[in-house]
Amino acid sequence: MINVLLADDNEITRRGLAAIIESSDDIHVSAEAPNGRAAVDHAARESPDIALIDLVMPEMDGLTATRCLLTLPNPPRVIILTAFHEDVQVHDALTAGAVGFLLKDTDPADLLHAIRTVHGGKAVLGPAVTKRLLDTLAQPASRLTDSEHERLETLSKRERHILRLLARGLSNGAIASEIGTTEGTVKGHVSNVLTKLGAASRVQAARLAYRAHLDADADWTTPDR
Repeated sequence: MINVLLADDNEITRRGLAAIIESSDDIHVSAEAPNGRAAVDHAARESPDIALIDLVMPEMDGLTATRCLLTLPNPPRVIILTAFHEDVQVHDALTAGAVGFLLKDTDPADLLHAIRTVHGGKAVLGPAVTKRLLDTLAQPASRLTDSEHERLETLSKRERHILRLLARGLSNGAIASEIGTTEGTVKGHVSNVLTKLGAASRVQAARLAYRAHLDADADWTTPDR
């Protein structure tokens, strides 16, 4: 059973999330918190597997709560739930160690899938979250390091094309439709791209693509098969 801590100052939102989570057979809401301070207190006592954290909360906001949660002896894996009022806070939470970002209008099935994926040790970023982060935080003028250049050179033409599509914020399903293959094949390509680039998440890989100007069409539009 995956134990989840919910933190959101809106009671209706918490109840809705709890109902979605409790509808599954393998995920359980172990605690609910109306603010970040209460979330940290619950996590310290109960050691949930996952903490689903809103960014904008009273007493202690989601960013501060994320930082505190990740200093606990047995920290939960943090998924940020956001309406995108504060893009910079989302970036700071990523830097602090949050491994998931979802919009509040995420489909219930996608929410449950995200919780399971993060519990399995992987990062989850909704396509809209990825695109908004990249649009706000990309730094195309910054110079790539020699190591970054070398890692990019290890990518095949197909993998470079996949990376360019990641930089557009496309999901695996959308990428599969774009290049005419299966979602399973795309997952394999994405995994290879992240491994070769040494990236911990799709956002890190996509930001590298932005800095390398690979989001432009250039000569990346005809992938090898």
